[in-house]
Amino acid sequence: MLILLAYSAYLSYIPMMRKIAAMYDRSRVPIYAQVASVMRQRIESGFWSVGDKISTLEELEKEFGVARVTIRQGIEMLREEGLLEAQQGRGTFVSGRPKHDRWLNIATDFETMVSSIRENVVRRAHVEENSSPPEIGQGEGKLADNYVFIRSVQYNKSEPFSVVNVHLARHIYERDPERFTHSAAIAMISELEDVTITHAHQTLTIGVADPETAELLKLGLGEPTADCRLILADQNDVAIYVANIHYHKSCFALRMDLLQNAGPRTGRPILLQKKSA
Repeated sequence: MLILLAYSAYLSYIPMMRKIAAMYDRSRVPIYAQVASVMRQRIESGFWSVGDKISTLEELEKEFGVARVTIRQGIEMLREEGLLEAQQGRGTFVSGRPKHDRWLNIATDFETMVSSIRENVVRRAHVEENSSPPEIGQGEGKLADNYVFIRSVQYNKSEPFSVVNVHLARHIYERDPERFTHSAAIAMISELEDVTITHAHQTLTIGVADPETAELLKLGLGEPTADCRLILADQNDVAIYVANIHYHKSCFALRMDLLQNAGPRTGRPILLQKKSA
């Protein structure tokens, strides 16, 4: 009878394991990093508070459906971040929480954006003067004849908070190569009196840190980032600045007053737009 019950439990366990495996397969991030991300989120949310003992290796192994060595790798990643501490004979305890001060509010208008980055400390990681052109979509402007690629890391209080990958039109870059390689390019472009920015396309998405971004921002591989794609087109509809920016998850916020342009709102029916045939 006991054998039958054990076999029945095993059969019910198989679908769950397949479901968990399918979840891991959706991402190219190593499984141990995915496990670490879930545990990190539990610490961030307060599910595990500082001083709490986390689940045992056996419990985590069963919950995540992975080998014990994978659990240990995930725990080691969080230990290196100062979030977990193993105590011999007692288990693993939460020793800290991720830093989140959310000081960076992504600008929703051009002037505020330029003003917010003027004082950023910029350190160049890579400059490629014979770069292939960036990919731009319909309505984002025309490609310039040539581009220079610049990768930089921006710092706040000695801590990296964003990685900026910019394709800058060569004719703009050549106006002052030295300054463009040591300052925020968008702030310099805003000072060019003979350049008129006619379009500034900004798209915000949620991404994950690839190996290079993780290294530059001191993040764990596969941790979430706030990603911004920003394209500036000039008076000739040429995309002179095409940037992909990756923000550290701990500094990013998007705050806005939804009634800023509309003023106070009193109760009234919401008019739904009719779908076109």
